[in-house]
Amino acid sequence: MDPARPELTTDLDGKTFTQWYWLKEELVSFCRAQGIPASGSKEELTKMIAGFLDTREASVVSKPARKSKPVQVSDLALDTLIEENFVCSEKHRAFFKDKIGPSFSFNVAFQKWLKANAGKTYADAVRAYYEILEERKSGRKNIDRQFEYNTYVRDFFEHNKGRSLDDAIRCWKYKKSLPGHNRYEDSDLAALGE
Repeated sequence: MDPARPELTTDLDGKTFTQWYWLKEELVSFCRAQGIPASGSKEELTKMIAGFLDTREASVVSKPARKSKPVQVSDLALDTLIEENFVCSEKHRAFFKDKIGPSFSFNVAFQKWLKANAGKTYADAVRAYYEILEERKSGRKNIDRQFEYNTYVRDFFEHNKGRSLDDAIRCWKYKKSLPGHNRYEDSDLAALGE
């Protein structure tokens, strides 16, 4: 552990806590030690701990309850609104295969789009599916926020053609030892003596 980074204790405030990089295991361990819920994504745990450090109250990031009535394929049309708490099902798969074609699959980006766009129409979803396929063809893929390391390494190589993975890792370790964001910057090359 870098000596400049503070220990994850209840002495921290939420702002100081969020300035540093933490492993998910560290977050889970802290939650368990404080008797607060330790499940969820790294991003959810970070928000919960920051709130806890500021208020000393654990506010769980709640997930909405699922609707009880499942959607039938016959209920779906292009002008149908996407339901809350969308669940990828065989009925939905059949609908999209009918509208998009046999090559349709529930890729992760499309699933996230569906879950984030309740209230839009299935016609919007079909358009979004084609846009996602076009983005994939362009080569640059969005990496979820919780995968900071992956994003950092990708950006490192975009700016430093011909460098090694070892160089990227050394720069990543340097970056995460600093307070603030964990995105790549050319100044991170200081870790390599440059």
